[in-house]
Amino acid sequence: MVNPVAHQELTPAERARTILAAADTLTLTLTTTGSRLRLDCVGLYAVDAASRLILLDPADPRLTEALATAPHSGLAAYAEFTDVAPVVVRDRVRARLAFSGRLGGAGPDTLVFRPARAAFAEDDSVRVLDVTELAAAAPDPLAGVEAELLSHLDTGHADLLVQLAETVGGSDLSDVADIRPVRLDRRGLVLRLERVAEEYDDVRITFHTHAIGPHEVGHRIQELLDVAAARAHR
Repeated sequence: MVNPVAHQELTPAERARTILAAADTLTLTLTTTGSRLRLDCVGLYAVDAASRLILLDPADPRLTEALATAPHSGLAAYAEFTDVAPVVVRDRVRARLAFSGRLGGAGPDTLVFRPARAAFAEDDSVRVLDVTELAAAAPDPLAGVEAELLSHLDTGHADLLVQLAETVGGSDLSDVADIRPVRLDRRGLVLRLERVAEEYDDVRITFHTHAIGPHEVGHRIQELLDVAAARAHR
């Protein structure tokens, strides 16, 4: 699995904001008088400066009725986002982000979720995030195009992925059957090494300089290869 290094990885709060920036659906569990509702919502409008989630109202009559009789503070609610790798691999879930808080109306066709607590789960570990910490973090600038860029690498650049994997010191590629790109952010790329024995390793390759936008990703990858080539000829 990925071995995160603080200066190489996004922080948990940045990862959480990145998941929110790329999300288009979420699962809501609401506590109402004597019962619970579980709804799938499509349409995450925005995350404001206070980390409130502005959502498209799913127009479910059960939710409409519950909100009509809810207290001023709104309904107790639990929201969950699942971060899934854009490429089709085993174990595609990369992380989960969960909020507990209150849900209320915010005008026509709009809901607002006010989180009181957030938890970021990845690789069998859970990090509780303070709401103010989450509000201060910024999403990764590649969040909106990560899926497109990973798919492009996956379908058209198998040779490039091999070259990148070879830059990772200590990686044994002798029994690797396939190499797939499973995560990309401004700081680097995660490759999955699919091994013959139906096992895999995820390896993190850190860019030498951050990619401030999608137009720089190709340059950052070429920089990795150029540095590796220079070292090999010393």
